[in-house]
Amino acid sequence: EVQLVESGGGLVQVGGSLRLSCAASGFSFDDYGIGWFRDAPGKEREVVSCISSRDGHTYLANSVKDRFTISRDNGKNTVDLQMNSLKPEDTAVYYCNARKPIWGGLDEYWGQGTQVTVSS
Repeated sequence: EVQLVESGGGLVQVGGSLRLSCAASGFSFDDYGIGWFRDAPGKEREVVSCISSRDGHTYLANSVKDRFTISRDNGKNTVDLQMNSLKPEDTAVYYCNARKPIWGGLDEYWGQGTQVTVSS
């Protein structure tokens, strides 16, 4: 059974930090790029950060650059998102996504999401 399980969300004050973790099982983790997306009230889902499958190339949205860091441990099948200097606009449900290109499309999985609330 494929699983992506997020953890580490919670309530934090402005300027605080959280570390989200995504634990994967049931598929060849090394072959998949991993991304963090978020759903904020009244906004479309946006990609926050992602990391490639093997060479570790990363992407960070402009809104989180210099504050968030993504990392992966292929030995543990985990991807972490370190979030520092949190702002109220970071409040959202954060989802972990695993994807790889396949013939004709994408093979992808989603976690169930974890709530991050930043209070001012």
